[in-house]
Amino acid sequence: MSNTAWENLVKKQLKTEDIYSVLTKENLEGIQVKPYYDSVQKPLVNLPKIEESTHLVARYHESLEQDVFAFILDQNVENLEQKTIFVNNVDLAGHISPKEEDQYFSLIDVFDEKEAVINDQLVKELLAKEFKRNICVDISLHQNAGAAIYQQLGIALAKTKELVEVYGPEILNKLIFRLAIGGNYFFEMAKLRAFKMVFNQLSKEYGLDEIPYIFAETSLRNKAVSDNENNLIRSTLELASAMIGGADAVFSNNYLVDRSTENSEEISFKQQIVLAYESIINVFEDAANGSYYVEDITQQIAEKSWALFVEIEEEGGYLELLKQGIIQKKIYNHAVEEQRWVEEGKIKLIGVNLYPKLEVKKTVEELYNETSIKAVRWAEMFE
Repeated sequence: MSNTAWENLVKKQLKTEDIYSVLTKENLEGIQVKPYYDSVQKPLVNLPKIEESTHLVARYHESLEQDVFAFILDQNVENLEQKTIFVNNVDLAGHISPKEEDQYFSLIDVFDEKEAVINDQLVKELLAKEFKRNICVDISLHQNAGAAIYQQLGIALAKTKELVEVYGPEILNKLIFRLAIGGNYFFEMAKLRAFKMVFNQLSKEYGLDEIPYIFAETSLRNKAVSDNENNLIRSTLELASAMIGGADAVFSNNYLVDRSTENSEEISFKQQIVLAYESIINVFEDAANGSYYVEDITQQIAEKSWALFVEIEEEGGYLELLKQGIIQKKIYNHAVEEQRWVEEGKIKLIGVNLYPKLEVKKTVEELYNETSIKAVRWAEMFE
């Protein structure tokens, strides 16, 4: 079907000549999205990942030990062999002495966001460990605090630059990036793909050709305490975005939000199992490659992220702007605007602001503070 024929058909169905005002959707990212695509401006590129197949990560429980190959650990577990382990506790990291054949990764952020410093002693201790990836750059906090996608990636680059300046470019292949994946399905695919592009570009500034190791987990920001079943659907879509976008490891936070049971932990992990073994989307290197839409928004997000990174560097770097409260204010401004969209129904949250069970109980001002980076779920306004 030609573009003209397509447009005529849509005009007829919508009963208007001005189809673009109807089909064009706003977004807070400042990304231009067209109603349809018949080309992409730049050539398509294949964006690789480090792991051949995405690790499906479960929170450790002894009942899962036989069937699960990758665990996130908050406490010591004896005799875990032939497993991939993501260490999530600083004291535990200090006691672990991996063997050469072990697959250990650190998920411990070495940045103190409140004090605006890098924990140098912690960095040195982690680098001394025989981990596959020693240093975690955690951006999940920023997503859950309400940062825009391009802000998350710009901040990830700026934090990376801070580490390189202190520890040298050789630290780039020791990093693991912890990102939270929100509910904007295609945008979140594009986020991971865009990050691969800009991280690779940064590495080339140091004469290297690195790609990032991405640990992607489901967001808490769009989850509601009173809507467990909806949370489960949301997190399943987020996991799919992460796998299609090319994450090296995925983890599903508990969909019950305010509590955890053995059953809910098992179901949270089995979301990944169904996606991996029935949809088989965890094995492709770049499953979104070839989609004009995803390619276009990937490039836009990459450009906006790089521009923010350059701006942060020109103004003194991430830690300096954190000390001045500028980073916090940028996130706050976007988070508040996003929360107002939720309040107005522009961002739809089923059971909360669409077909609601609840009424507004807290104001935006009660939820957010422009001087701190704090995780806030949208639904807290109604709970």
